[in-house]
Amino acid sequence: MNGTEKLDKARERIIETIAQNIHLYGLTSSAGRQYGTMFFHNEPLTLDQMTVELGMSKTSMSTSVKALSDLKLVERAWKRGVRKDLYQAKDDWYQSFIDLFSIKWRRSISLHSVAIKRSINDMKDIIDDSTTSIEIKELAEIDLEKLIYIRDYFEWLDRLVDAFESHEIFNLVPLKKDL
Repeated sequence: MNGTEKLDKARERIIETIAQNIHLYGLTSSAGRQYGTMFFHNEPLTLDQMTVELGMSKTSMSTSVKALSDLKLVERAWKRGVRKDLYQAKDDWYQSFIDLFSIKWRRSISLHSVAIKRSINDMKDIIDDSTTSIEIKELAEIDLEKLIYIRDYFEWLDRLVDAFESHEIFNLVPLKKDL
């Protein structure tokens, strides 16, 4: 096997692994192949170039690029003299993970926090209401403890996301600098 064949085989192995694991980002394996292909290109690609290289439709390529862009895995690029949209893979996988983690968890934290706050207030109202039966008040007190627990969890999770976004996480789990 010559050097070109070894290079192609090594790249294809990684592209296929990305395709198999891209579901962790909520994407299809074809989007993973597209990302992997873009990752190994040293120049930005047009949708037409990706279509030829991957043998997929331009519509499919466009949909995948949009999904990859939304997750900040791919960005638009500019090249003098090229009028078509160009795209390139972002090569900072640490930041890509932080962006994905933050986007997904901030949304979840926000939704849960609103619901928890409203439910805590409802439980307190039930407990304070003199017309509520003792049995219902006891259930509301048990539920209130559970809600306070999950509120504390989401407050912790919010601080964890802050640690990722501020890169403080790298103080706890340092980056490996050498190959």
